Amino acid sequence: MRAKIDLRKLPPLNALKGFEATSRRQSVRDAADELCLTHQAVSYQIQVLEEELGIPLFSRAGRSLVPTPEGRLLYTYVRSALELLIDGAESVRRARAEAPLRVQTYVTASIRWLARKLPDFTRAHPDITIMLSTCAYDGAFDDSIADVGLVYCETPPGPDYLWVPLFDYALFPVCTPALAATLGSSPTPAGVHGLPLVAVYSEARHWDFWFKAAEIDFTARPAITVDTLAVALEIALSGRGVALMNGPFASEDLAAGRLVRPVSHTVNCPGGWGVICRNYAQDNPRIKLFMAWLAVVAAQSTTPAAPAT
Repeated sequence: MRAKIDLRKLPPLNALKGFEATSRRQSVRDAADELCLTHQAVSYQIQVLEEELGIPLFSRAGRSLVPTPEGRLLYTYVRSALELLIDGAESVRRARAEAPLRVQTYVTASIRWLARKLPDFTRAHPDITIMLSTCAYDGAFDDSIADVGLVYCETPPGPDYLWVPLFDYALFPVCTPALAATLGSSPTPAGVHGLPLVAVYSEARHWDFWFKAAEIDFTARPAITVDTLAVALEIALSGRGVALMNGPFASEDLAAGRLVRPVSHTVNCPGGWGVICRNYAQDNPRIKLFMAWLAVVAAQSTTPAAPAT
């Protein structure tokens, strides 16, 4: 039998939320906004905690509140304890068999790839309900809204996460066969330079990288800049531009001949696409099953090579 915990030594638990947010933001006002509390409420939480411990936890530096050495020491323990409690609560919530398996990815990855594969998973596993959510192009995996993420990482995530690589982050152009035909019988990257190019503003340098790797000065501006690769692909499918791919998101159109790779030149970028979850969740049977299934599906997804030149 475990020893009894002396609860009398615990600081006021509710005050720890205000202390953690204020330490991290170095501002009571910002902490209050984050916690949806009043400035006075957070100030009172800190006052209660300081009185309980008998020592100042912050000092003022200009407009910022800076933790004292004692405040920095306490923050280490408070942050760790709160994260551990959240992990435990999430594990319990997600352990319910009837709870949806929450999957997060980006707009293009959802529309152009994952959403087309998910019905196969639910058909094979009718007892698992999927809740798919999309985030902004630069959104990191958020385990507060998802159990599993299909995301891009330039470097593997830290030790708190399980990361399974799926696809390289390779840049290659796609367009309609008719537009590719305008390059002639011996197309080159230099010829692509003269076509109407479509860029994604979150990946504005990708065309520069692609042309630089081909030893071509990129002097033309993209004809159109859009907010997602999914939109860029729609323009490419209309025959009015060339989109630059970074994953398997045009594989069906390439296989069907609706799009082609006008030249074979490909640039590999750092990092890649993968599936991610928190370490504490990797032994959950549903999460383990889904991640293994996604790895198999990804291995089966191939991108047709560019036509021989």
